[in-house]
Amino acid sequence: MHFTQTFDAHSFLDTFGSYLAAFVFGTLIGAERQFRQRTAGLRTNALVAIGASAFVDLAERIGGDVSAIRVIAYVVSGVGFLGAGVIMKDGPNVRGLNTAATLWCSAAIGACTGCDMIAEAALLTVFILGANTVLRVLVKWIDRRLPPQIDAVDQE
Repeated sequence: MHFTQTFDAHSFLDTFGSYLAAFVFGTLIGAERQFRQRTAGLRTNALVAIGASAFVDLAERIGGDVSAIRVIAYVVSGVGFLGAGVIMKDGPNVRGLNTAATLWCSAAIGACTGCDMIAEAALLTVFILGANTVLRVLVKWIDRRLPPQIDAVDQE
């Protein structure tokens, strides 16, 4: 069996650590999104982070750093395509941009963990949670201070 000849316990534990970190960080991001009842919640963000981690880790193990860089580029564009699916236009309003951006950031977390940059992935998780929680308060504060919007039809 080919598996018994190629199995390396050290590499396996390294991969396990990458996947575990991606799972934990993606779950933290997803829990915040789930709490706010957004389209892409707990499972989606965790899966995006784990998937990105798996692809980058696999590329790095098989082809080295150059292959990992190529895969990261494809993860960025692929998750951008996935994010486009959650963006909806309803008349003049566009919804889902923040959800799409959060998915993209979850993929970045996965890419970091896949490259064994777990501390950087943890830091990125903190910044993403901050953007989705702390900045929400700032946005509401700014919105309360803006003058009411005047429609072009009302000006005629």
